[in-house]
Amino acid sequence: MLDRLRPRVRTVLGSRTLLVLGVLVSVLVPVLTLPRLPEVSVWPVLAGLLPWVVGKYVCCALRWRALTDAVLPRRWFLRAYAESELLGLLTPGHVGADLWRLKRLTGAGLGRGDAVLSVGTDRLVGALGLAAFVAFAGTALPIGLILPVAGLSLAAVLAVLVLHRVRPGLLPSRPLPPPRMLAHGLVLSAGYQLSIAALLVGTIAATGHTVSPLAVLGAFGASQLAGAVPGPNGASPRDGALVVALVAAGVPLGAAAAAVSIKAAVAWVPALLLGGSSLLGRRREASAVPA
Repeated sequence: MLDRLRPRVRTVLGSRTLLVLGVLVSVLVPVLTLPRLPEVSVWPVLAGLLPWVVGKYVCCALRWRALTDAVLPRRWFLRAYAESELLGLLTPGHVGADLWRLKRLTGAGLGRGDAVLSVGTDRLVGALGLAAFVAFAGTALPIGLILPVAGLSLAAVLAVLVLHRVRPGLLPSRPLPPPRMLAHGLVLSAGYQLSIAALLVGTIAATGHTVSPLAVLGAFGASQLAGAVPGPNGASPRDGALVVALVAAGVPLGAAAAAVSIKAAVAWVPALLLGGSSLLGRRREASAVPA
């Protein structure tokens, strides 16, 4: 399966047309939305962006490392995760991020099954962390968000049982992360969820409106169900669902659309600075190695 998908993935990630379209959509959405507001302040955005960068590029990278049974330095995971986020922004549904992480893990010597287990476990712990954090905050998640996570988990267990009998060679050769590592991953997920709330509160405040952080977190959790339908950063069904959820939380429609647009636009800044510089550095390192 992965062998058949690999050529298509390379084509998608190497498509200049897709790259240009992704960047254009992400830039046009805020450009068309923000001028409709009477005033937008940059300082609340920066105040929310700083903790989000730590949550996204440090907490998430360290969560991935904690759930991966591989002898790789912390710096390797920080760089690989930053690179994956940039590629994720350039592909619908953020699919490029996981595919790049798989590529980097297999390139570092991990088997395909172990690489899939690493990325899949990280995604599952992230989803569970979101559900647990929103529930702890006292905001009810829609049953439609919980059922897909439970269904995917059950499907994954069934798939493993089938593969164990039919193709045992495709399964990971290493054990699952121990409960202590899973708990560590959930704690790091909580840190990331806090940073998301900070960014959204900051972008809403930039439009001159305020809303409860708990309501923001609930709106974000409710919008994740729409993430099953892919779309470009800033104009995906998930972004549209987040706008609707924020409006339901009391934010005016124009301010909600602007806040989500700002959130999508500022995500490019750390992705280009951190992920882009890491990719360029790896390219230079590879060209400096004698043939």
